[in-house]
This record gives sequence, C-alpha cells and structure tokens, in this order.
Amino acid sequence: MCHTCKLVVQCHLEKTMGPEAKLYQKIRRATPNIIWNRIENLSVPGMPDTLCYNKNNHFFTVEFKVTKSNKIRFSPHQIAWHVQHPDNTFILAQGLGPRSLKLYRGSRIRELDACGLKLDACALELDACRLMLEACGPDKMVEELMRSCP
Repeated sequence: MCHTCKLVVQCHLEKTMGPEAKLYQKIRRATPNIIWNRIENLSVPGMPDTLCYNKNNHFFTVEFKVTKSNKIRFSPHQIAWHVQHPDNTFILAQGLGPRSLKLYRGSRIRELDACGLKLDACALELDACRLMLEACGPDKMVEELMRSCP
C-alpha cells in the first residue's frame, strides 16, 4: 500500500474510533518497546483492554479510560477483576485539560472509582507513563520503585 493510501486509511480510522481507541493508538505509537495486544473478550467480564509485554520479558495489563470529568466509570466486573489481580495491572486515564494523562496501579481501582482523577497517579503525562510501563519487570529496584508509587 502506498504512503498516501496509508495516510487516508489512518485518517479515516481516527475519525471513526472512539476516545479510548484513540488513546490506545496514541500510547501504542509512543511505546515501540512494548508489544500491545488488544483484548476483545466477552467471556471474561471486566478483563482489561490490553495485554502487554515489554523488553524486560514482563507481562502486564492496561485498562484505558477517557472521561470528560474527574469521575471515571468502571463496571462492577472491572473493579472485581482488578481487586482479584492487583499486581502487574494498570489503568491509563485521560481527562480534559493539561496534565490529564495519568497512570494508576490496578490495585488502586477502588480509590480511583471513589476519587476519580483527583487521586494521585503513579505517572503523569505520556513520557512518564511510557517510562513506568517500560520499566515493569523482575528487577528488584524497579519493583521497589513501583511499590512506592501511589
């Protein structure tokens, strides 16, 4: 496919994608060191949007959320999934306004459900979120850093 055709197709897709799909595309393009696998799963309610794998040979999941307010909507299934799987899970939330891209640990889903975007995030903005996700892995120093993250 020629370069012009690819641009036309990409433009069309971006116009028809929902806000969470656009956020997924944005983060996927910014993180070439992470393999992103979209999960469209109706058999396991609440499962996050993506299963990811980084250069540290580490799997983790990311749930994408976009909101027009400080409140983030989660289904009871999503809350239950993150409560049952507190490690190696993240929620990437995009609000409106500056410094609105925030990364949270999945183990904080109940607090995030109650407080919304007012809750202190693990990482703010694209570069910090990218670095945090790329750093996930078995390295003990990185794991300690991740644990100390709110």
